[in-house]
Amino acid sequence: MWKLSAAELAAAVRSGEASALDVVDAHLDRIAAVNPRVNAITQLLADRARAEARLLDRRRAAGEELGPLAGVPFTVKECIRIEGVATTFGTPRFAHMIAPEDAIPVARLRAAGAIPLGHSNMPTLILSGMHPRSELYGETLNPWDPGRTPGGTSGGDGVAVATGMAALGLGNDSGGSVRIPAVFCGVAALKPSAGRFAADQRMLGPDDPGPASQLLVHDGPLARTVGDLRIAYEALSGPDPRDPRAVPAPLYGRPFDAPPKVAVVTDPGGLGVHPTVRRAVERAAGALADAGYDVREVPDAPRMAEAFEAYQQLTNTEFAPAWPAVRQVLGEGGDRYIGFAMRKVPPVDAARLIALMGAWANIRRSWAEFMAEYPLLLGPVFTEPPVEPGLESRDQAGRDRVAAAMALSSVTSFVGVPAVAVPTGVGDGLPTGVQLVGRPFREDLCLAAAQQIEDRLGILAPVDPVF
Repeated sequence: MWKLSAAELAAAVRSGEASALDVVDAHLDRIAAVNPRVNAITQLLADRARAEARLLDRRRAAGEELGPLAGVPFTVKECIRIEGVATTFGTPRFAHMIAPEDAIPVARLRAAGAIPLGHSNMPTLILSGMHPRSELYGETLNPWDPGRTPGGTSGGDGVAVATGMAALGLGNDSGGSVRIPAVFCGVAALKPSAGRFAADQRMLGPDDPGPASQLLVHDGPLARTVGDLRIAYEALSGPDPRDPRAVPAPLYGRPFDAPPKVAVVTDPGGLGVHPTVRRAVERAAGALADAGYDVREVPDAPRMAEAFEAYQQLTNTEFAPAWPAVRQVLGEGGDRYIGFAMRKVPPVDAARLIALMGAWANIRRSWAEFMAEYPLLLGPVFTEPPVEPGLESRDQAGRDRVAAAMALSSVTSFVGVPAVAVPTGVGDGLPTGVQLVGRPFREDLCLAAAQQIEDRLGILAPVDPVF
């Protein structure tokens, strides 16, 4: 049963073909068999998940109509609240920080019938690197090759979904953090438009964070199929009074008379692209052309170098005042990644920060004008195959290499547009994939194009660990 998609599981539970308890037990058995090898799930909620499944089964027996994700097991990144469970951020300092309520996206998935199985691993405080290695829980291994990172920072969810321990994962993404583990683990992921999903960014206290954290961090689902992403997208969308950023935009925009134009950017920023990644983009472009899309290669995405520099300046400047205190919580070596980032792109002064906020709007305008002509952009999530664990925290060169490889993912978060990561096959024994970037609030265009790629190039997961 753990091999089934979320859509298939929910249909079976709603029809009575399978009980929600059977679904949960099948996934708990899979976790018992696989998690000791990959270390993706941190706080397992077995008894609680069984109790929620029994309640769902009683509701079905009483004739209640169940939601679109009825009985579907999902994991939740360690930084996203589950009521009554510690939101540890992977550090012993927060091991007893019990969440008083579900985060908005967790509550919405549960309202749709999904059942949280537990938290999933990530880098300590989301800050110690890309690789999901936390001080509290250790490191998560890529099931395809333990010598390669599963990506991050939502790497625990990527591995849990890829190996069949959960049908869905809930992570967040401020520069590739759901898309990179999706591509590195062979699954799909959605980074929504800024304002599409409601969330509460007050993670560590009553105060709201600065503009970068408010507008760059997006909760997003991971799944083995694009169809499952679509169901999660519908469940997670919409405003909430706790989040003034979220807007009631329609889930689906006006259809095009013909498949829209797709701009193909193989080497974003001209920073270099690995041949395996280039072939993945070419395969995806071919699949879209076969589906009737007007696919055109373009030199680059708008203002890549300027946008990438502005993204780094904004995030480093916002984070700088808290850095002396935060680095003390990261554990031995946990401060290296952010330290390298600040050394490469130092924080700016107040005058430059004001100018930077204006540049941010100006860059978004350039992207809007570009996407008026090209409603979709196809490109890499990461311009290299999965790299070795911890490369970004090893030295300055490793950090800069990883940052350059994820530049398009960072810039699309900076611009606030939606993106869907989708697998394209296997290269040299490792999964490959691409992302489809769309106009603001046109996640539907990204999902539709990703579905065409999946239909032609196939699904890679679930997989068994190779070790």
